[in-house]
Amino acid sequence: MRTLSRAINCTSLKSSARAASCVFCAAGLFWAACATAFAEDWPNFRGPRFDGVSTETGLRYEWSQPIPLVWEQKLGPSYSSFACVGDRVFTCGQIDKQQVLVCLEAATGKILWKFPIEKEWVQNSWDGTRATPTVHDGKVYVHGAHGRLVCVNASDGALVWERTFNHVPQWGYSGSVLIEGELAVLSGGKDQGALTALNRTTGEVVWKSGDDPAGYATPYPFTFNGKRYIVGFTGVSAVIVEAGTGRLVLRIPWKTSYDVNAASPIFHDGKLFLTSGYNTGCGLFKIEPDGENLKVSEIWKSTVLLSKFQTCLLHEGFLFGSDQNSLACVEFATGREVWRVPRLRDGTLVLAEGNLVFLGSEGKLRIAKASAEGFKPMTEAEILADRCWTVPVIHNGRLLARDNADRVVCFNLKP
Repeated sequence: MRTLSRAINCTSLKSSARAASCVFCAAGLFWAACATAFAEDWPNFRGPRFDGVSTETGLRYEWSQPIPLVWEQKLGPSYSSFACVGDRVFTCGQIDKQQVLVCLEAATGKILWKFPIEKEWVQNSWDGTRATPTVHDGKVYVHGAHGRLVCVNASDGALVWERTFNHVPQWGYSGSVLIEGELAVLSGGKDQGALTALNRTTGEVVWKSGDDPAGYATPYPFTFNGKRYIVGFTGVSAVIVEAGTGRLVLRIPWKTSYDVNAASPIFHDGKLFLTSGYNTGCGLFKIEPDGENLKVSEIWKSTVLLSKFQTCLLHEGFLFGSDQNSLACVEFATGREVWRVPRLRDGTLVLAEGNLVFLGSEGKLRIAKASAEGFKPMTEAEILADRCWTVPVIHNGRLLARDNADRVVCFNLKP
């Protein structure tokens, strides 16, 4: 009986162990599935924190063989990047002589719906929509190059509301919509506001601030001393307003040839960084309270970075950017050039797990550690062949990129 009892106990213990093992295995699979299902969305230009940094982990960055192509799609010319929410990707194209907002199935690239924004934008081979869609609370917002702003349902592309802005800058409206609380903020220009805030649900004007001509940058939000502000990089200045009211609290004159202020400002540790091309250069400014307003003092200013449209990445105290001349690393606090790679100009960058994912303007992908020691690619791959001025996006283990002529491509970065 003791022997039988021991045998039964052993069998019972083994069964319990197997059951526990199955439970832990199932739990592991569940959490793994959740980790995939709840991968961080990328709902707007430069991501959820407006910094071009992806928080996805466990991706593969070193490839000796071709990176697996998941799908590709032809959408016509456009400079729009991607907004990725759940299992959908939103971008723009130019089809049948119209600028078109497109919703794609993230896993396959299948077009789920299209919405015509306005007539095509044609300009000496720089054709198509410039702005990136913004997705928030089931709605998609995008500004056409000619000035029609639309809000549509993310589910089916049905129009919710629209407005038209008519002070079109030389290269077309290019800034994406910023959703700030209940507001949809953009740059209309002149009497339509250097910065303009609309009710994101109805499209009604909530406030307008300033009368600078529209620039090409997306409005940029930040918090300073517990208050929320928005920077607008207009055609002739950087303006800072209170987010809720639009009250102007600071204006930094910033004149650039052709009024091309296009790179997004960067705010960090009480300091504001600005950069433009055409020999204007860049500068870092310390922001301080000034009664009800703000004031700045110049920390440094130089031509070490000349970004016509490319926004830098800030990582561990260093700026990484591909400007009109080269790819460079610059110390944020001092403006000191750390390294420079000539001829890698007009490229775009996204950061993931401390790695620079760099798409050259010629269509070559290079991946390297974001390091002050230099740019040493661990991967180089020809993924596109036309002009590539659009920043790539990493979402749910996939890399999305496009050329500005026709092709959108999606690659698998999972091991």
